[in-house]
Amino acid sequence: MTQRRTILIAVAALCFAAAGTTLAVLWSGALSGTQAAGLGAGDYRLETTDGGTFTEGRLKGRPTAVFFGFTHCPDVCPTTMAEMVSWYEALGPAGDDLQSFFVTVDPERDTLDMLRQYVEWTGHVVGVSGSVEEAEKARAAFNVFAAKVPTEDGNYTMDHTASVFLMDRDGTFAGTIPYSEDPDIAVAELRELVAG
Repeated sequence: MTQRRTILIAVAALCFAAAGTTLAVLWSGALSGTQAAGLGAGDYRLETTDGGTFTEGRLKGRPTAVFFGFTHCPDVCPTTMAEMVSWYEALGPAGDDLQSFFVTVDPERDTLDMLRQYVEWTGHVVGVSGSVEEAEKARAAFNVFAAKVPTEDGNYTMDHTASVFLMDRDGTFAGTIPYSEDPDIAVAELRELVAG
């Protein structure tokens, strides 16, 4: 990351904090070999809006995109959801085998019913929630940062990692799509993922 970009992100963080709004962590996706090798592995067990469970085993058998966010997110999460819909549209039939999950970083507020309403319009993304403990296990498995940030009205928002994690058919980490990635680059990465 260049010094200029680091400074810009730091300034943006201060502005978001001062405004009391969500700051998503714009993570480039660079992981050490050790982190990448075990990404997604763990004994977490969460519920999904399609009536199933979200576990390490659910990541195997199909290419997968996983995004961590929350339904009260004012900007990054709805933007990413819209981007995911556009990726599916660009992939066409090639994306039929791609499964996508929206995993809440705010399980205290995000019930399955709330998540179902949040994701159903996409036609593809499955919402994921459960106990605070299991959600923390899932975040740890994906090396995801999430933290509550108090707001002036006595409520809170969430800071969180904003990348979409890509897993291959074996459930092995295959890379990330950073927040606001160029659409052509994102779709190219997904085409490679689903072709694998």
